[in-house]
Amino acid sequence: MRDPRRTSKIVSYILLAPIVAFFVSPILWLIVTPFSIRPSLFISLSGFTLNNFARVFQNRTAINAFRNSLVISVSVVVLVTTCALLAAYVLSRHDFKGRNVLLYMLVLFSSVVSGAAAMVPIFILNLRLGLINTELGVILTLSGGIMPTALFILKDFFDSIPRTYEEAALVDGSSPMQVMFRIFLPLSSKGIIVIAMLVFTQSWSNFLVPFVLLRSTSKYPVSVAIYTFFSEVGVPDIGMISAYSLLYTVPVIFAYLLIERKFGFSFYGGIKG
Repeated sequence: MRDPRRTSKIVSYILLAPIVAFFVSPILWLIVTPFSIRPSLFISLSGFTLNNFARVFQNRTAINAFRNSLVISVSVVVLVTTCALLAAYVLSRHDFKGRNVLLYMLVLFSSVVSGAAAMVPIFILNLRLGLINTELGVILTLSGGIMPTALFILKDFFDSIPRTYEEAALVDGSSPMQVMFRIFLPLSSKGIIVIAMLVFTQSWSNFLVPFVLLRSTSKYPVSVAIYTFFSEVGVPDIGMISAYSLLYTVPVIFAYLLIERKFGFSFYGGIKG
């Protein structure tokens, strides 16, 4: 007599196998294809070579794009983290007129500012401010789009910190800014790391904003520069695209592993922090 549990597991594995293959196949392609002598859209290693990477490093636009992406991403991280930190502290600890309306508006527009639906007004705004084809325009646009999400995450971390910590510090004579940097900042360090990682990932991978706002190939980030790896007749260069894509993922993976090793992703409230 067959075991119903074993039969159920077999059926589950059969049903899940195509789903797993669907998500794993692109990753395997990204790992294998850059080292293939004859790269294609299929997963096959037709001989090992590093020529695809050599061609990438010989492409000046591709190399400059890494610098541009780093400048844009780090600038967005610093701007968003700093502004979200101060704004989250105010929204978490101070009641003022219009606070709930402000929170509602942030929720409403948090997914619209840098989305495709808002690119026309964003382009016109950058045009009138003289920010077209400038890294500053890209940095400010990306920061505005990511800011609401970062603010809400940090506000949740601040809300978890007991008010007794703040009250004790104020009784001892600390100013609100000292309370912010001596109590909230250390206790919310993991939340800040999460925000920095999230902001870096989103700004590093964003294609639409720099593609619309930038005109010079010398100012393209990696996400847009990879779009230029086509022949004169519009045929994609699979070897360079795959090698460049693999290099493109390295900074994000490295940042994740570094943060995971040093901080981990276990979160605690104010009492255990």
